[in-house]
Amino acid sequence: MENLEIIETAAEAAREKKAEEVVALDLRGLSSIADYFLICGGSNPRQVAAIAEGIEAALRRSGCRPLRTEGLSEARWVVMDFGGVLVHVFLRESREYYSLESLWGDAGRLDCGGPEDPPRAGLQEGEGG
Repeated sequence: MENLEIIETAAEAAREKKAEEVVALDLRGLSSIADYFLICGGSNPRQVAAIAEGIEAALRRSGCRPLRTEGLSEARWVVMDFGGVLVHVFLRESREYYSLESLWGDAGRLDCGGPEDPPRAGLQEGEGG
């Protein structure tokens, strides 16, 4: 599965679980950690876990399994490693504290087609931060 397909599938699964502020960052040329981050959040640990589990289930149905998942037991900040894509599912307070969008402010943003980004024909590369 290609990175942009992973992001699109994960973003859709996150929105199905009512994730807050689904954002994808293009880190190519900025980081050796991953090419992309998908960041989203939930209002309580139960929702964070449900979002993470929903994302993993949707990607598994497409034949993509995470290389590693961390933080699911506490459900404050869950990180799922899909190779070129790291998916971050935050509890609202943790997302505000760690502020990955600000930390990676030079990264370009991708349109994930959510309420804060009206849907377009597929996933599109957006303007830089």
